[in-house]
Amino acid sequence: MRLLIKLGGTLLDAPESRERLAREIAQVAEREQVVVVHGGGKQMTRFLAERGIESRFVNGLRVTTDEVIDAVVKVFAGSVNAQLVTAFRAAGANPVGLSGLSGKLVDAIQLDPALGHVGKPEAADGRLLEILVKESYLPVIACVAGNRNGSIFNINGDQMAAACAQAFAADRLIFLTDVEGVADISGRTCAELTAEQALQLISSGVATGGMQAKIDAAVTALKHGVAQVLIAPGAHSGIIGKLLAGDRVGTSVILGHR
Repeated sequence: MRLLIKLGGTLLDAPESRERLAREIAQVAEREQVVVVHGGGKQMTRFLAERGIESRFVNGLRVTTDEVIDAVVKVFAGSVNAQLVTAFRAAGANPVGLSGLSGKLVDAIQLDPALGHVGKPEAADGRLLEILVKESYLPVIACVAGNRNGSIFNINGDQMAAACAQAFAADRLIFLTDVEGVADISGRTCAELTAEQALQLISSGVATGGMQAKIDAAVTALKHGVAQVLIAPGAHSGIIGKLLAGDRVGTSVILGHR
C-alpha cells in the first residue's frame, strides 16, 4: 500500500506530538511505502512576529511578499523540515528532506497577484519519490514549490499533499489535523462522506477555512486516482495504526458510494 501522510498545525509545533507521530509513521514505513508532506504555519507566524512582520491572510491563504517568501523557505524548507527529519531519524526511519523544488517534484503557478508569492500546483513529477521509496527512504516534503523560470511559491499544505499524492499514485491520503474530522451542521463528526457530500458542506457554509481547504484538496486527490482520503485527529495516540486497521476514527472521504 502507498500512503501519503500530511502533517500540520500544532502537531508539528509541539516536540512531543512530532516525535510520537514520527515513531508511528516510521513503524508503518517499515512495511508500506510512505511519503510525508508537512506545513508549519504556526512556526511561520511566530518567525515573522519575532521580526516585526505582521501575518496577513486572505481566504485562509498567507499573503506572501518578497520578505515573507524568504521566510517561507527558511522556515518550511529549513527549520521545520529539519526538525521533522531529525524526529524520523530518531524513530529509526531513513528520512530525506525535500520540497516541491526538488527534482521538479511540484511545479506551481501564481494563484493571485494580490497574494504575492502564493502558488497553486500545476504539475507534479513523482519519479524522485519512486526512486526513494524503492530504496526504503522516507521522503519528507515541505510545502514550497517553483517553476522553470526560477520563481518560488508558498503552497497551501493540503494542496501540496494532494499534488504529491497524485504524483506518487497513493492509495490513501491521510490528513492528520487538530480536529476530530469533518463536522456536519450539528457539529458531529461525519464517519464517511462522498466527494459530493463533502463539497455540499462547503457550499452550505458548514465547512470553512482550513476544513474547506482540506475538503477541496481531498476531492482533487480523489478525482486523480487516490481511492480514499482520511481526515483524522493527529492528537490521538496510535492514530496511524487505528486508521490502517479500519477503526472509525475521523472522516473517510471517497469519490462515490461503495
